[in-house]
Amino acid sequence: MIRKVLVVDDDAAVREALAQTLELADLSPVEAGSFVVARDHIAADFPGVILSDIRMPGRDGFHLLDHATGVDPDLPVILLTGEGDIPMAVSAMSKGAFGFLEKPCAPATLIAEVERALNTRRLVLENRRLKAQLHAGDAAARLIFGHSAQAETLRDRARLAAQAGTDVLVTGEPGTGISKVAEVVHLLSPQAKGPFVKRAAAGLSAGAVATALDEAGGGSLFLDEVVQLGADAQLALLDGLENGAPARLLAGSTARLRPAPPPEGLNPDLHYRLEVMQVRIPALHDRPEDIPVLFRHYVAQASEQAGLTPPEITAEVIAELMARDWPGNARALMSAAMRFALGLGGTMAPGLVEGDQPGLAEQMARVERSLLVAALQREKGRAGRAAQALRLPRKTFYDKLARYGLRAEDFR
Repeated sequence: MIRKVLVVDDDAAVREALAQTLELADLSPVEAGSFVVARDHIAADFPGVILSDIRMPGRDGFHLLDHATGVDPDLPVILLTGEGDIPMAVSAMSKGAFGFLEKPCAPATLIAEVERALNTRRLVLENRRLKAQLHAGDAAARLIFGHSAQAETLRDRARLAAQAGTDVLVTGEPGTGISKVAEVVHLLSPQAKGPFVKRAAAGLSAGAVATALDEAGGGSLFLDEVVQLGADAQLALLDGLENGAPARLLAGSTARLRPAPPPEGLNPDLHYRLEVMQVRIPALHDRPEDIPVLFRHYVAQASEQAGLTPPEITAEVIAELMARDWPGNARALMSAAMRFALGLGGTMAPGLVEGDQPGLAEQMARVERSLLVAALQREKGRAGRAAQALRLPRKTFYDKLARYGLRAEDFR
């Protein structure tokens, strides 16, 4: 998580007070008493933002701003100004400063501006990471989002399925993105240069199955809700596969498959072919720590498509997202993110869709679990530091980990 703030001020007392305010807000200040010291921390991949005084001896805040924007034009720099420096600060904004604050600054105002800058920085670095993965060609890293252990297992399973050479069955709850994961398997497979043909199994005739196999020649044929394939169509599919059809079969299902004559199940021969290699997509309620990651990605995506500046995603919005059960999984979360990005929607956090909610105790438990996970991720599984960051006694921290089935070592 991006929480670092480079604090630059030649006045040690002011610098320490700013750092203390940031620490109380669970941020990670890095102090620098001059431009020369700050310069060593400024890089294109700096995982944070800069908070700098304007008036400093030698190289001032304007020089620091010029240097920072030269290194990375997307690195947010917030300038601190004295009462007589407002015109200078306004000028600095035109030169690329993210914002400016007048000293003395109320802690709430300071934290709000820093959080806004951090949110912007987070989106910039995430987009860069995704573009780098695109160039690296890892479709699993590029298209399957999340930092949880379940998300990493899903990516690994998709990579394994891609190289297995067998038919593949992708399963999950409605809205988990079955066809997307099937496409990832295709993109990682030796058939990636061939076509990826998608068909809904319901109502597909035997002739249509044969045609689809031909169209997918050299690539992959994805049949969504394969259990809905009729008896004749199943036989045609089996016949094509067993007689050297030039396409690989990728099937998807939200229902549990069993070997039984259609329509109760799948032809046993087809069932056992698909049973060999399965990829199960975890539901959002099984990996709540991925909800903020997915939501930020969907908001950024929707904002870019609409030509809008991504709205600020506050801690309150994240907490509300974490408190929801999301029975519609990623599809429902994407819809909420699109509404949020467009400024549409209900009476709670802008753009979020109201619906049946769990009780208060369950909502609070989900938020608490997400905070524990976030702390462990931020501290790379170092339980002592995570407990300290959350201001919890060690025993209380470990009791909470046990309550939610979390292990610190899983985050190292």
